Amino acid sequence: MRNTLFAALILTAGPAIADTTSVTTEVWVDNWFEMYVNGEKVLEDSVPITTERSFNAETATFTAETPMTVAIMAMDFKENDSGLEYIGTDRQQTGDGGMIAQFRDATSGEVIAATDTDMRCLVVHHAPVDLSCADESNPVAGEGACDFEETEIPADWTSADFDDSDWPAAVAHSESDVSPKEGYDEISWDSSASLVWSEDLVQDNTVLCRMTIGE
Repeated sequence: MRNTLFAALILTAGPAIADTTSVTTEVWVDNWFEMYVNGEKVLEDSVPITTERSFNAETATFTAETPMTVAIMAMDFKENDSGLEYIGTDRQQTGDGGMIAQFRDATSGEVIAATDTDMRCLVVHHAPVDLSCADESNPVAGEGACDFEETEIPADWTSADFDDSDWPAAVAHSESDVSPKEGYDEISWDSSASLVWSEDLVQDNTVLCRMTIGE
């Protein structure tokens, strides 16, 4: 997976579940993520965001009260705020993101929710502002085509009470657009699970996504 900032989501799916339930989640993100449930961190990508081409899937089981709010920060790899990778080499380029996750009842194995366009995702880092930045011999973050746009991360964005109603809906992307690599094929993805991100896989480097399970 490449390194970058990461994402958030809101979604309602699956059959009714108990007031407190044990859930197994399976997640693949290009490149890095951390996941919160009802404001508490339950999972973080085991490969640091500073690791170039860190492609891997993560699986974890947690217990939480329902309805549960899942909040994910997802990041694509970038060397700096220019949004570029392999800077100064003949491979200098912009990266691209993408994520997919599903949630199973830990006892029955039944899929109770998955990433899809019902989620809400806010872009908090967009770069470069012009793709011609990748062609510059000396790209400088914050200058010209290599400028970037940042949105302040809300302090309580992981909490169940946070209002994300004005956040854009997540956008589903095809496998051919995302080109998921190592780790993706290790998971048997349910047909309800979509590869999602913002509208722009390339310039939107960090997204916050939220979803609710068990409403």
